[in-house]
Amino acid sequence: MASQTGEHEVIPLDEVDVALETQVDGAGGFFSSKPDVSHYKLDVHELKELMEYRGSEAIQYISDKYGTISNICRMLFTSENEGLNGEPSQIRDRQAKYGANVIPPKPPKTFLQLVWEALQDVTLIVLIVAAILSLALSFVPSDACQGHGNIGWIEGAAILGAVIIVVLVTAFNDWRKEKQFRGLQEKIDHDHVFSVIRLGKAEEIPVSEIVVGDICQVKYGDLLPSDGILIQSNDLKVDESSLTGESDLVSKGTENDPMLLSGTHVMEGSGKMVVTAVGIHSQAGIIMALLGATGHTVESDETDGAGKKIEKPEQSDAAAADGQPLLNQADGSAAKGDQVDAAERASNNSDAEETDSKLKHQSVLQSKLTRLAIQIGYAGTAIALLTVLVLIIRWSVEEFAVKKLAWDNAVHWKQIVDFLIIGVTVLVVAVPEGLPLAVTLALAYSVRKMMIDNNLVRHLDACETMGNATTICSDKTGTLTTNRMTVVQTYIAGQLYKSIPHYTELNDNLAQLIVNSISINSGYTSILRQSSNPELMDQIGNKTECGLLGMVLNMGKHYDSVRVKFPEDSFFKVFTFNSKRKCMSTIVKLDDGRYRVFTKGASEVILRKCDYIMTGEGSAKPFNIADQEQLVASVIEPMALEGLRTISLAYKDYVLSDPALNEALYRDDIDWEDEDFVVSRLTSIAICGIEDPVRPEVPDSIKKCQGAGITVRMVTGDNINTARSIATKCGIITPDSNFLVLEGKDFNKRIRDENDVFQQDLLDEIWPKLRVLARSSPTDKYTLVKGIIESKLRSNREVVAVTGDGTNDGPALKMADVGFAMGIAGTDVAKEASDIILTDDNFTSIVKAVMWGRNVYDSISKFLQFQLTVNVVAIIVAFIGAASIKESPLQAIQMLWVNLIMDTLASLALATEVPTDELLERNPYGRTKPLISRRMMTNILGQAVYQITVLFVLLFAGPAWLDIDSGINLVCPMPTVHFTMIFNTFVLMTLFNEVNSRKIHGQRNILDGLHKNYLFLGIWVGTFVAQILLVEFGGLVFSCKSLSIEQWGWCLFFGFGSLLWCQVITSLPIKKLPRCFTVGREVREKDLEVQAAFTVPDGATRSGEKVPTRGQILWIRSISRLQQQIRVINAFRMHLDNQSQISMGSARSAQYTARFRSSTLSPQTDNNVLRQSNQSLKRPLSE
Repeated sequence: MASQTGEHEVIPLDEVDVALETQVDGAGGFFSSKPDVSHYKLDVHELKELMEYRGSEAIQYISDKYGTISNICRMLFTSENEGLNGEPSQIRDRQAKYGANVIPPKPPKTFLQLVWEALQDVTLIVLIVAAILSLALSFVPSDACQGHGNIGWIEGAAILGAVIIVVLVTAFNDWRKEKQFRGLQEKIDHDHVFSVIRLGKAEEIPVSEIVVGDICQVKYGDLLPSDGILIQSNDLKVDESSLTGESDLVSKGTENDPMLLSGTHVMEGSGKMVVTAVGIHSQAGIIMALLGATGHTVESDETDGAGKKIEKPEQSDAAAADGQPLLNQADGSAAKGDQVDAAERASNNSDAEETDSKLKHQSVLQSKLTRLAIQIGYAGTAIALLTVLVLIIRWSVEEFAVKKLAWDNAVHWKQIVDFLIIGVTVLVVAVPEGLPLAVTLALAYSVRKMMIDNNLVRHLDACETMGNATTICSDKTGTLTTNRMTVVQTYIAGQLYKSIPHYTELNDNLAQLIVNSISINSGYTSILRQSSNPELMDQIGNKTECGLLGMVLNMGKHYDSVRVKFPEDSFFKVFTFNSKRKCMSTIVKLDDGRYRVFTKGASEVILRKCDYIMTGEGSAKPFNIADQEQLVASVIEPMALEGLRTISLAYKDYVLSDPALNEALYRDDIDWEDEDFVVSRLTSIAICGIEDPVRPEVPDSIKKCQGAGITVRMVTGDNINTARSIATKCGIITPDSNFLVLEGKDFNKRIRDENDVFQQDLLDEIWPKLRVLARSSPTDKYTLVKGIIESKLRSNREVVAVTGDGTNDGPALKMADVGFAMGIAGTDVAKEASDIILTDDNFTSIVKAVMWGRNVYDSISKFLQFQLTVNVVAIIVAFIGAASIKESPLQAIQMLWVNLIMDTLASLALATEVPTDELLERNPYGRTKPLISRRMMTNILGQAVYQITVLFVLLFAGPAWLDIDSGINLVCPMPTVHFTMIFNTFVLMTLFNEVNSRKIHGQRNILDGLHKNYLFLGIWVGTFVAQILLVEFGGLVFSCKSLSIEQWGWCLFFGFGSLLWCQVITSLPIKKLPRCFTVGREVREKDLEVQAAFTVPDGATRSGEKVPTRGQILWIRSISRLQQQIRVINAFRMHLDNQSQISMGSARSAQYTARFRSSTLSPQTDNNVLRQSNQSLKRPLSE
């Protein structure tokens, strides 16, 4: 590598100058004509090599080879100030030369691949083998059914046909789900934008349209979509832990380290960079290609920019297990061999860590389904084995002990295979095959509808988890309020203005200080634009700063004229806003040589730094502590009580000579990095009261949440009086309530012991009554969320949802059961950490998410109630029939129709119910609420008793009662009216019970809303018609015989009786029923260990852990197809998560890629997250 030799091939810049002469409009102008592709002096490999340098070595390399960063811009035919001209032809040429800023996704699985995966189910394999054996034995000559032709092959062929249908339906559903999720991914890609400069103007474009040579504006909270080199920066600090594993922030600047890498997070400051690598050529793109997360492959013998072959270094197993950083920090350069090695380690460990991830991050519903699946699997296996044993033992005794018959291969092997088929069929019936499909359909349907309701779901399980939420910790700004900031009151020069004073009403010096302070000491990405409403301006950027800029306009001046005079690259020093500072300061050099410090921030913080205050005459006077306290009491607190956010403006001058009262003398030895010294002894200019009105729909939404048993808590960085006022307006607290309103410092005092150590029992004393947490840091928010989730104070454990918009909200968003990020005001980092993105930043959308979440949970519960009733009845009928009449009244093919086909349609019908306000009229389920409640269990058992009674009456008394021939113990098993009526009655009772299953909370009006669900009606009628055709024309294939009108009338009578019987069951009292009438109340650790057996591959377990043997794993898999289907659902969820991390057309960070592939390169514990948050991620939530 060139850096190791110290010699670089220097680009002859005179040749570049000649090429550029015709391309540049003046010294800093944009390119007016399209450069020829052959004129580009930098190729992809050279730029990739350039981006491998770090720190001082990068600066030296650029200096030796290119001279300056400006020369690199010139070689890329771009302007530092004007950017590209944005012509489509130019963009296409750059994409052709340097690649597009997209990561090619892995190609989707073909339909045949999905068919093959569906065929891997052990239960289906056993059915196929048994059906083939039955088919083969049917062709062996037999005297049993002489005169009826050879019909023995029909059952085997019918079972094979049913399996083929099931496999095709499963593969089609999987294909459709993947197509839906890819469509969702395209939506995410389209919505993610980044700020670039083109034609001299800042504009936001989709990240997929960013090209090499673009000038990007980077700011606090951004997740960088490409590699680039800094042109200008202000106090820029970047989190590169996704690449290096180091949690310390890296300071970036043109003088110390100008290299910015895709996938890293901007944690502080701002700046501009020229893009040098995009897509698969960026650092994150290279790593993801090595991980196999893209459709692009990286050859192991790839050459570097100098054309030298890269050989992968060898490492010991110990070194590989340590998770070496991808960048070699010792010499400031990145080794590609390290990237390859780290990516391979991640890939090798992915399966084991995926298991850990699943155990740690199971949703509430998934946990309950896991235990239910295990219980059903055990019960189903036991009954299936028992059924086969009873059939074989009874048949053996009668055939060989009583009748003394000799063994006949043709007859007896066929009989044993038939018994095996019945047993496998019972097992198939025992496991709710349609449940996984119901879960997926309910989630997919809800996710699609939630997008319409401004909820962009990134993690599928968050959808149903939100339905269990018991607590919502909400931000104030933008979520409960409109996030449209307007200065409505000001305190200037000892006078309180209830409206904005005009520039001419103030002293010229004072007025100019206010205009300059606001215009300069704000992010230049914060601007106001004319909207379609002439009375309102569109606020772009930080809303607080936009409110202050609006004040400048209302004073009769424009901030642009000031910014033209003081461009960003003229700033001497910038201390950007963060929660530790709670303020922002910008230092500029004036024309007379003095240095002026402009500062703005939280009023109480700024006032403590002020020793002087401006008077109406434009001069300064002393401002002591007593004056400060008096100003707080008379101005700031009254503003806060009115719900206003107060921002103070201040300044300080460093002059060359003769300093005035409030000025400081400039010295060469001033340490401008010493913020405490530089930003001290300030002069207060003004205090601004900013109004952010409560959204008009929020109070009603919060009232709905409270009526639904959900506690809403406000967590904000604002002043406690402002927070209390807004919380009262929203309805979170009332004036006469005894709820707690605390500041962050008081909160910490109450939850920590004398050693400053957090204590859960201390938090348990306050969180039930805590409603508002003001002046809180991200660590406070994280501690509150974690403490509520882990609290065992209440038997029905809390499920917590959290909203966040800032980079530092990441830990709390990750810790929460459901994290909501703001789609408009939220940073990329917050969105990455979230589960759901609110595209309108509105609290009302959270209420809609609650409704959809509860609807998902209820839809799955409805299907469970329906499916388990079918299973219980079919199993009992098959077992008792086998024990009493030596065969099952329901033939194998009939049970497959009921269980695999009709139930699949039922899952679609019951999973697409539309939510109603009725869902918000009950309390949330919580973590420990049983999946199958007493009411559901009563409905299941009550309907099962009715159906079993009817079926056995028909079985034993039906022939005499209905005057039909009995189908019991026929020598040749031909279709009979007797058994056809049993089958038909069972199906019709099941169909009518499907209508009953629409209600699971004891509602009597089971037809309520049915006329609005056209899909349910269509499926129900379609299934009924299919049953008619099957009975009338199914013949030998389905073991059915055509029925008369009278016989159909009896079947319909018994089916309709399910509706009437439901009213009887609803009248039964359930409160005194024992706890055994509930299932899925809580998930035990050993159940999770069993679940891990389904996903732990060979060699993926940690040393010292006890895991099931491979034989046990196979056995468990064979008894529960539901578990496999749950993994399928998770696979699609993980696929969506993985794609959304690659997302939005940009090269994503290796950390997030690895995390969502469950192969984290640099795992972080909660303590690491908190430590990082404490060190550098503190930011007031109000911002």
